[in-house]
Amino acid sequence: MTDPGHVPFVVDIEAATTENATFRTALWTGSYLQMTVMSIEPGDDIGLEMHPDVDQFLRVEAGQGKVEMGPAQDDLPFVAEVEDDWAILVPAGQWHNVTNTGSQPLKVYSIYGPPNHPLGTVHADKAEAEAAEAAEHGH
Repeated sequence: MTDPGHVPFVVDIEAATTENATFRTALWTGSYLQMTVMSIEPGDDIGLEMHPDVDQFLRVEAGQGKVEMGPAQDDLPFVAEVEDDWAILVPAGQWHNVTNTGSQPLKVYSIYGPPNHPLGTVHADKAEAEAAEAAEHGH
């Protein structure tokens, strides 16, 4: 699926999420909102991050995981287990991570505003995603 960006868009989000095999693919990028799908391998995670100006919504479509959130990288007092059909809401400014605790890929989609990745972003795996984000931030 290719991110058409800035045009009306309709998708079977459950199918798009469960059929996705990439770490991260942007499905749609608008001026003020973005939707991505992710497939996290067993034992792996999204990666500890914090967005100062971005609220985020994630929904688990398949698998099980652990969510951690808090005010600092080393202070994540909020911990919750999630599985199919659970939603995760991350307030702007909160450090957060989602770890796959199951034996199958964890399939999630994420909606946040404003967009956090360039239009058409596809990261085949976590290493590619981390390299792209480092390049975007000049690291």
